[in-house]
Amino acid sequence: MDPTDALALLMSPEGRLDPYPTYERLRAHGPVVQAGPVFYVVTGYAEADAILRDARFGVMDDVLRDQFMPGWRESPAVLSISRSMLRTNPPDHSRMRRLAAGAFTPRRIAAMRDVVRAQADELVDGMLAADGPVDFMAAFAYPLPVGVICALLGVPAADRPLFRRWATDLTGVLEPEITADELAVADRGAAELRSYFTELVAARRRAPADDLTTALVQAHDGGDRLSGDELLANLIVLLVAGFETTTNLLGNGLVALLDRPRAAAALRERPDLAPAYVDELLRYDSPVQLTSRMSTAPSRYGDVDLPPESWVIVLLGAANRDPRRYPDPGRFDPWRAQIAPLSFGAGPHYCLGAALARLEAQVAFPLLLRRLPGLAVAGRPERRVRLTLRGHATLPVTVGREAAPVTVPGTRPGAAGPTP
Repeated sequence: MDPTDALALLMSPEGRLDPYPTYERLRAHGPVVQAGPVFYVVTGYAEADAILRDARFGVMDDVLRDQFMPGWRESPAVLSISRSMLRTNPPDHSRMRRLAAGAFTPRRIAAMRDVVRAQADELVDGMLAADGPVDFMAAFAYPLPVGVICALLGVPAADRPLFRRWATDLTGVLEPEITADELAVADRGAAELRSYFTELVAARRRAPADDLTTALVQAHDGGDRLSGDELLANLIVLLVAGFETTTNLLGNGLVALLDRPRAAAALRERPDLAPAYVDELLRYDSPVQLTSRMSTAPSRYGDVDLPPESWVIVLLGAANRDPRRYPDPGRFDPWRAQIAPLSFGAGPHYCLGAALARLEAQVAFPLLLRRLPGLAVAGRPERRVRLTLRGHATLPVTVGREAAPVTVPGTRPGAAGPTP
């Protein structure tokens, strides 16, 4: 299949629901494929990792947005994303990231483990109390990460249910293509989030607290280190990115585990295997499938010359299944050596909350499998028709009490393990 046709298929509803076959069609043309005059697609792991770290590549700035997205300044959704650290380059990106990084230190993340475990236990209690099948996304995969990130931001617990729709609406703008109707929905979510955080910022000015919102407010009020637009934009992105990715990781990961009873049983008996399992789940079905970069200088990757102002789509989900990096990449195997998924990116824009997302998943999966040994998918899960953020809209499960007997050999990551 021609690269242009393969890319069109990838952007279609069919391609978004299951992008992996299309990735292989693109990969057949090489790790870096030209799909237009200044448009390139990256499927190779080594090439994706290098480009994300290469200072010659940055995210789209205002000048290029004016060229490719006329009228973007009138969109609350695009404007919010563009003023955050997610879509800025150094030195602005470095300044904003440094201000937010204090909330994600290794010590603070480690201290969150007991909080995550307590919240996860409470959510499982609710699942056990349900009469009949429950939607795992609504009952667990959404409320756990949103509760954790809201605690960091200082968002009152009573307000947390508001954020699922707002985030779902806003994140449509992160897709590589968006219709006018979808943009209108994203703009609505952005406007409502902006209004909410405007009120929260005012509340923190009146009564500072020990949370990230207060820290960012003080950074803004202390001088020109953070503008008013940057303050609101980064609060919005930290909230949305703080739970949307983890929600998808929990849903995608649970389906992968329940489809492989022996692998699930091994994790149930050996919760210490969770770090390797979570990294393999991130590799196998990444919650973030792509990111984009613009080149500022000539470069050469995958035997392809990339001129300045090239637009590069880095397919993280494809890179994570590059057979040059991971033998038999379509096989879920938490015992494979040196799992290093690109699901959280690499380089300057490496996800600020990656360690927190991993922690939540490392706590959640063993706990779910131990407390709900009869957990099973009930009916057909519904995928969101999204490509950038890959996850489920609904995931119905039955909550059983008895586990089927499974023989699990004692093993460890990196050694020969049970066949998933």
